[in-house]
Amino acid sequence: MESDRRIDTMQLKIHEFDLPLAHTFTISRESITVQKTLIVDLEEDGYHGYGEATTNNYYGFTFENMASALERVRSELVTHTLEDPVSLWQQLHPKLKDNPFAQCALDQAAYDLWGKKLGQPVYRLWGLEPEHLPPTNYTIGIDEIDVMVEKMQEFPNWPVYKIKLGTSHDLDIVRALREHTDSAFRVDANCGWSAEETIRNSHELKQLNVEFIEQPLPAEQNSEMERVFRESALPVIADESCIIESDVEHCVNRFHGINIKLVKCGGLTPARRMIEEARGLGLQVMVGCMTESTVGISAIAQLLPLLDYVDMDGALLLAQDIASGITIDQGRCQYSNENGCGVTLN
Repeated sequence: MESDRRIDTMQLKIHEFDLPLAHTFTISRESITVQKTLIVDLEEDGYHGYGEATTNNYYGFTFENMASALERVRSELVTHTLEDPVSLWQQLHPKLKDNPFAQCALDQAAYDLWGKKLGQPVYRLWGLEPEHLPPTNYTIGIDEIDVMVEKMQEFPNWPVYKIKLGTSHDLDIVRALREHTDSAFRVDANCGWSAEETIRNSHELKQLNVEFIEQPLPAEQNSEMERVFRESALPVIADESCIIESDVEHCVNRFHGINIKLVKCGGLTPARRMIEEARGLGLQVMVGCMTESTVGISAIAQLLPLLDYVDMDGALLLAQDIASGITIDQGRCQYSNENGCGVTLN
């Protein structure tokens, strides 16, 4: 008698892409013109699920170390039948916990595949409906002021712009941009300010119709952030200070809200837990993106009904995309007709 054995059910493919940007994108610590990204393709029963993680020098994740991490779980995937992305995340986490970027790409692909197999969008399988969705900002990277104005005018009448700061003339930048639009602003210093500078800037930024300040101080400056929290004229939102689930509780009395990045926390599965915890602690919730393609942006879109704010403009910053999925019209998300996260790789 032949022994029973499981038939291989899931196939993993790993793709590498270079995403050319429409403009050089500069924040307080670096400038890029091309963003390298990793795409996971999970195939089962003729369905394909796609997920993404961009490379990132600041956090130390390369295509090579992400691909290597994924290869460590290939044998578990090929004998797995996908029924619940959460269970799969938990099963693989011991081997992927040191590479959340890789786990994020795999987790996104699992949700996309799960929804396609069940014939529903992911947000609907979570019991959510696309009503009262927050608009995404459009991000203006650091540049000469006249160039920043031109970048903003390429996307006119956007409901909200996110302005990257961390220069010696930050207030001049915001004043100049304000002359050209009545739309709301958000500012992101990417750890580039001091406590004194943040508090001082907050008063004029409030007069310039800025909604909030994102991550003004380096993440390790906790006591200084407590002072900023007390004295800032504007709300402050954590980014680099809130990377993984255990960081959420430490943002209380230091920030008014958190910005969750899927790649940093390990995907949609932990992001949903972070959202729930933040709500219980009275923190506002934002989800942000890297400079990624429509693959990663479409995954973020599944969380929209749960959010106060969203930054999901990554694909809008590209000169050429690699996928189809959700689209954005004047800051508003339009969901794909595809199930899952709605992604089709071009």
